[in-house]
Amino acid sequence: MTTHSHHDNINKQFGSQASAYLTSQVHASGRDLERLKTRLASFPHAQLLDVGCGAGHASFIAASQVKEVIAYDLSASMLETVNSAARERGLDNLQTRQGYAESLPFAEESFDIVISRYSAHHWQDVGQALREIKRVLRPGGKAIVMDVMSPGNAVLDIWLQTIEALRDTSHVRNYSSGEWAAMFSEAGLLTTSVITDRLVLEYASWIARMRTPESLAAAIRLYQKSASGAVQRYFELKEEGSFTSDTIMIEVYKP
Repeated sequence: MTTHSHHDNINKQFGSQASAYLTSQVHASGRDLERLKTRLASFPHAQLLDVGCGAGHASFIAASQVKEVIAYDLSASMLETVNSAARERGLDNLQTRQGYAESLPFAEESFDIVISRYSAHHWQDVGQALREIKRVLRPGGKAIVMDVMSPGNAVLDIWLQTIEALRDTSHVRNYSSGEWAAMFSEAGLLTTSVITDRLVLEYASWIARMRTPESLAAAIRLYQKSASGAVQRYFELKEEGSFTSDTIMIEVYKP
């Protein structure tokens, strides 16, 4: 699949779901957002870029703490939702810009902080995106990435990637903490903090949010029911399909 076709698929997948993501409790709340707010409170004069902002929840937190925020996403519908919500919240220091992570339309050393939440698993070329993040960061600038994390174990990893791809055909990969550390290092960004956590995903809303076709939802349920005992225990798989995933919040800086 070419870069353009993958990006087109993402735009198609998320274009009609913007309002669902704005009201999603998984996206609108969470310990990672609380940690992000606390971390950004130390940078009131920062210029910040949110890559793959989605419905804007991390951008809204950032705009309440720093000087200027650019919410950046591939989906025009998502950006319209962000603009509308920002106006309602009186966040006049937030602007939007459209594009994809692998090619950021900003000058070198434009930002003090770059953040991304629940977006990187859609990026086709994470290495290129991280190099772009490094390029637009000022020396000493920080990047904070938050996402669902692969357990690392091969059996558990395959199970997670499979249900994610069945639910959302634009899914590329959830990465392990080791993979993240290696990719940041290869991009020339140095890791300073890694926080892992667990996130409960309620099956019905998880499926509804993405409008997963009935045939693929049925495949997910069948795959869940065929899972080994070890998989069921690790992901705390419930009878109705809800499960628990690992998450990561990793902070790096540009030397």
